[in-house]
Amino acid sequence: MVIKEDILYSVGASIKNYEPSEFIFTEGEMPNYYYQIVTGEVKLNNYNEDGKEFIQNILSDGQSCGESLLFIHRPYPMNAEALTECSILRLAKSKFLQLLDQCPKLFIEISSFMSQRLYYKFIMMQNISSQSPAIRLKGLLDYLKSFQEDIRPYSFMVPLTRQQMASLTGLCVETAIRTIKGMERDKIVKIQDRKILY
Repeated sequence: MVIKEDILYSVGASIKNYEPSEFIFTEGEMPNYYYQIVTGEVKLNNYNEDGKEFIQNILSDGQSCGESLLFIHRPYPMNAEALTECSILRLAKSKFLQLLDQCPKLFIEISSFMSQRLYYKFIMMQNISSQSPAIRLKGLLDYLKSFQEDIRPYSFMVPLTRQQMASLTGLCVETAIRTIKGMERDKIVKIQDRKILY
């Protein structure tokens, strides 16, 4: 979902820059802004009681983060952390809601985008409940590739590191690496110059 930057600026949005590892918002904070990434990558994550990170999603240019929580009075259940240097547009919650009220088409687009995110959550929950690391990773790859027009085998270069794939599927990185090598032997993926093709 990309709300045109000029529209956001026209209703009072401002740009804020973040360094890698800097938090845009943290778990437990109340949502006060609509955030849209201009440039950079952001991960949505949590840490369990042992300090192990679980990545819920990785977002990049043009995507928004945490927007669904602007519609309810609940704290963030996750962190948004910059993976790279980021420039992010921030719009106060009250102005964001006014914008949607004035532009019903935009409201429908936001609803469609949030539905896609909800679909991703259901797919990932289904895959993570599997004991098989290959099923977890294949579910992630199927979802990522579903946004591509070219569905031929090996036509999609996975934009994630092995660590990120492990964190997104609840696996340890060693298991993810071992499983990906097995998937290559089974001709599910191809590894070329350390890049995974699916």
